[in-house]
Amino acid sequence: MDIAELATRSKDFLRTLDERKRTLAPTGFGWYPYGTMHNFPILDQLLSGDNRVFLPDPARSGPIADIGAADGDTAFFLESLGYRAHAIDYAPTNYNSCRGIRLLKESLGSSVEILETDLDSQFSLPAQEYSLAFFLGILYHLKNPYFVLESLARRVRHAFISTRIARYNIADASDNRYRGTNRERVEIASIPAAYLVAPDETNNDATNFWMFTDAGLRRILQRTGWDVLDFVTIGNTESSDPATNTGDERAFCYVRSRHF
Repeated sequence: MDIAELATRSKDFLRTLDERKRTLAPTGFGWYPYGTMHNFPILDQLLSGDNRVFLPDPARSGPIADIGAADGDTAFFLESLGYRAHAIDYAPTNYNSCRGIRLLKESLGSSVEILETDLDSQFSLPAQEYSLAFFLGILYHLKNPYFVLESLARRVRHAFISTRIARYNIADASDNRYRGTNRERVEIASIPAAYLVAPDETNNDATNFWMFTDAGLRRILQRTGWDVLDFVTIGNTESSDPATNTGDERAFCYVRSRHF
């Protein structure tokens, strides 16, 4: 199935899923507010050439991992296409403590396997081999991204990875709360580095840690066993920074493990 067709089908599934969520209308928690299904049109921008047909034959492939699954939208969508999906998240950091994904699984009569896994620990995944993983918007929330990427490369053949990146160390030198470390605004995009944010520096959210540069993201992928097949950035692609909403830039990449 071509990614353009998949993106179209994802919109249809999202409408059905949103209606199911409205019907369920839980009172004890809220649904994850950032729809993971909106990534499929971005993947349509990302993929080129033969990579546009990326899904394996469901009858002959291993499971697909939805890592950082939130309410499980992507995992349930993949299941609707005939795939065996593992939804991986961690209740202490999940938006609604994984109550949303569990309620949806029950309501849909789904067979998606939900795995509560702390990626900041010495984690392991249940399947020896995954044909594909969706690992979107998680990397900059991890304390040890090198370990996680290296571990996934040993189990996952192909993956979609996205993360926030930065071209400058700060947004504006005249409004800099961290003058002890960032005295001047510096362009860092070509340096293979990751910027460690302060606990309140990005959206006042202490779960934000490493903001890679473009070169830094490509370097860590190469060092942890991945080959980059397609790469695109969206958002503020000219003057992004690690902290502000206006400076938000995201990198999306399609990668292949060198372990297979």
